[in-house]
Amino acid sequence: MKSIIVHGGAWDIPDDMLEDHHNGVSNALSAGWDILKKGGSALDAVEAAINVMEDDPTFDAGRGSFVNMAGQIELDASIMDGRTMRAGAVAAVRNILHPITLARAVMDKSEHVLLVSDGAMRFAREQDIPFCGADDLLVGREFERWKEIQTRPAYSGKEAFAGNTKPGDTVGCVALDDEGTIASGTSTGGTPNKYPGRVGDSPIIGSGTYAVNSVGGVSTTGWGEAIIKVVLAKSIIDAIDMLNMSPEDAAQHGISLLHTRVEGYGGVIVLDRHGHFGIAYNTPRMARAYVNDTMSEPFISV
Repeated sequence: MKSIIVHGGAWDIPDDMLEDHHNGVSNALSAGWDILKKGGSALDAVEAAINVMEDDPTFDAGRGSFVNMAGQIELDASIMDGRTMRAGAVAAVRNILHPITLARAVMDKSEHVLLVSDGAMRFAREQDIPFCGADDLLVGREFERWKEIQTRPAYSGKEAFAGNTKPGDTVGCVALDDEGTIASGTSTGGTPNKYPGRVGDSPIIGSGTYAVNSVGGVSTTGWGEAIIKVVLAKSIIDAIDMLNMSPEDAAQHGISLLHTRVEGYGGVIVLDRHGHFGIAYNTPRMARAYVNDTMSEPFISV
């Protein structure tokens, strides 16, 4: 059963940004679903859906990403093929509008899983991945946010998710195609004012992204330092596989682990091998959308 689910971040999304988030995840879902309906692959659907959100300045991915402590924009992304268990990821890359596309190139065209910083950008040039200017990624909203944070030396990345109306718009997608392949991907600009070179959960296979055809796929969003500690995406897959949980129960189980063990905040989207969905978050809001062959219209909510 063809299925696809996307997320546009879990945080205290303010009322005046609800429409943009709703439209953003809706557009991403449509891009991925169009590929699946035409018999395309789950990997292509995931990449296309995330590309749409990387282009959308609403989200903390690609254009619109957060600015780090040094005034730079550093991006992370990962993608995984549940059929082969191959994966690709990049971290701390600059001047790349579509880091998910670069992560896929790492998976498809190298022997590696994770490339970072200058090495990842060298690989991008070798693979003719387009570069962009820093101004193409920076939006005025994030420049103003960065300036304001500089006045608060005690600012913590955890603030971004704990209900303090701070952003956490990592994006992700999980898809199941006609061939039974599950793919998952995640892309982010990280947390506001992060230390240069900081890497969160999004490019870490097993934490931000995971997929295995016999079980399902997961993409996470939230406070990356906490998500890494509980290996959130893999923990949810294990709950489906070993504890025989439904995707919804496994998602709730994962968020419970995140909060009780490390006082973490975030959200998850889950898709099992049968095309069933799971969503959970412990932030005030989460942008998400999904559709499968059995639905007459997609579900979209923020």
